[in-house]
Amino acid sequence: MKYALAIEYDGRAFAGWQIQPDQRTVQGEVEAAVSRMAGHPVRIHAAGRTDAGVHASGQIAHFDTDASRPLTAWVRGVNSFLPDGVAVRWAQVVPDTFHSRFSATARHYRYLLLNHPVRPALWAGRVGWIHNPLDLDAFQRAGDLLLGTHDFSSFRAAECQAKTPIKTLRKVELTQSGTLLAIDFSADAFLHHMVRNLMGALLHVAKGNEKPEWILQALAWRDRSLAPPTFMPDGLYLAGVSYPEEYGLASEPDPRYGLI
Repeated sequence: MKYALAIEYDGRAFAGWQIQPDQRTVQGEVEAAVSRMAGHPVRIHAAGRTDAGVHASGQIAHFDTDASRPLTAWVRGVNSFLPDGVAVRWAQVVPDTFHSRFSATARHYRYLLLNHPVRPALWAGRVGWIHNPLDLDAFQRAGDLLLGTHDFSSFRAAECQAKTPIKTLRKVELTQSGTLLAIDFSADAFLHHMVRNLMGALLHVAKGNEKPEWILQALAWRDRSLAPPTFMPDGLYLAGVSYPEEYGLASEPDPRYGLI
């Protein structure tokens, strides 16, 4: 049987999703917990590899097993073996043709940003923070100019292993609730650090350093070294992954905890 899982996690305690030697990772914890429930070693494959400090409310992963267990075992049972900060939200049987990464048609990220003179304490590590006054209209206008299919090399980490920098950005949408900002990004796929690099550039505009149209110049450079610095990982969440309807997965972003 092949199962899909929706997983949420607080990325602060982990060196990212992907297993690394001598590092505590989300994949390592999930594989260990699912393997205990299955009674044999299980390999977990995820839709995307989040970095250290990056969170998820809707990471999608899959695994194969010969073990016969009810769906509740792959949720509550697996969760009983997982540490604080990681939890399976749901489990579902999927066809053999399903692959959490290669079957995906879109990824959705949300960045939570506190725009306040004083740094957060209760939300430290779970929201980004910027104390500068921001022009939110300029932020959104610059974001709108990035929509469509482009070469995003200016917003790609040097260690990115993607075969092509050409991606289709379908959404950049900012909503405000007091001093808390939520910025939603959707694309067919994202490059390594792409969302954080886009945040750095959009905030560069929102702080009044450039006009919104400057973002097109940054895009045209196709040179990461010329663009603004990568923004902090703290407020970044993998919020959901889209798949063809044939798989029947409820994987679109939903208002988890009212925020992510």
